[in-house]
Amino acid sequence: MKLFGTDGVRGVANSELTVELAMQIGRCAASVLSNGSDHRPVVAIGTDTRASADMLTSAIAAGVCSMGANVLLLGVVTTPAIAFLLEKLNADAGIMISASHNSAEFNGIKIFSKSGYKLPEMLEEQIEDLIEKGDDVTKRPIGGEVGTIRQIENASRQYIDHIKNSIDSDLSGLNIAIDCANGSASATARTLFSELGASIFVLSDSPDGVNINKDCGSTHTEALAKFVVENHLDCGVAFDGDADRCLCVDENGELIDGDKIMAICSLDMKQRGILNKNTVVGTIMSNFGFSKFCEENDIDFVATKVGDRFVLEEMLQNGYSLGGEQSGHVIFREYATTGDGQLTSVQLLSLLKRSGKKLSELASVMKRYPQSMINVKISKQGKLKFYTDAEVVRAIDKAEKELSGSGRLVVRPSGTEPLLRVMVESLDADQADRVAKEVAEVIVNRLGNV
Repeated sequence: MKLFGTDGVRGVANSELTVELAMQIGRCAASVLSNGSDHRPVVAIGTDTRASADMLTSAIAAGVCSMGANVLLLGVVTTPAIAFLLEKLNADAGIMISASHNSAEFNGIKIFSKSGYKLPEMLEEQIEDLIEKGDDVTKRPIGGEVGTIRQIENASRQYIDHIKNSIDSDLSGLNIAIDCANGSASATARTLFSELGASIFVLSDSPDGVNINKDCGSTHTEALAKFVVENHLDCGVAFDGDADRCLCVDENGELIDGDKIMAICSLDMKQRGILNKNTVVGTIMSNFGFSKFCEENDIDFVATKVGDRFVLEEMLQNGYSLGGEQSGHVIFREYATTGDGQLTSVQLLSLLKRSGKKLSELASVMKRYPQSMINVKISKQGKLKFYTDAEVVRAIDKAEKELSGSGRLVVRPSGTEPLLRVMVESLDADQADRVAKEVAEVIVNRLGNV
């Protein structure tokens, strides 16, 4: 049984991700954390703003308590806030209930170890094994040995102070728009940026349980770009549902994605002598223009598999200080153990103020190569057949030969959604679009109904 993807367990709430499964995950996670000892684990649980959050929180908390572990409920917080607060709360683990950038019907369960890092794959596999065995492999406590639940008020205050203290000055003089995606950032962004002195316009910060990520946030930046241009602002910042990623728009409404954010920040860190080992970590989906930028500025670039957990593993293993993904997961290792959208935006805005330049000028250090991305909906069976279907393999080989020397093709299963992602880069934008459509069409015809 494989439940955990690249970013936890995810599915349609109350259909794929059921109350029963959530309770099993809570129970088995507590069992793995206690590891047969007499220690009573403490598990902190936070959520984004989805309607299904209360339902899944109750189920997970019940499962955790049934194994004798105690629960701390943090309410609506960001994913990076959970990771940061574990040490402060003296918790043994953290669980974030969120489906990140996905729409409201989805939800997910991300588990963090006490150190603030995502739970190692080995422990995720142990949880999966227990669930597959029916989770009745451990004696359950009774009486006073069952766990308790405690609500933590104003949980994000220490996290907000931590982000503020990551820069030496304030953000006064900057006029910015902030899109909270009707998600977790709605609970923190207004306070954070106001206290840093910026003049702010906050958008999409009225969550109703179903409007998270709906035509807003980092997956839909059009309205933010229009607002920035119409109001003559310095820039706009957009978060996703759980605020672990951040994208920006410049004063002209042009998108500044994760690659460009890393280009701007890595060059600044290199110039200030704080870019560890003169290296930045990206993924195989990083735009070719980013690796070209690194080459032109004598910065070493390391590419990993897609997923911020793989970026972080590379950073930890080799002592690198900056890494991230085009999607806006950016990790500043000095301050965080995971991607953090609000930290990223504060670092970028501080750099913007310090430079005295416009964001468009800062972003011009990197030229983005034309890139076409098509997401193909596919079943679990289709994902498995993707690797062996002869027609799909032939289509991919043909495309790679055509692009040889002028571009590249990446086709990969999503780790968080029932999709295959087809990405083509080329010096010719028309070629990128055409090749991506040709490959996607073959995948749809061969695997779309499997």
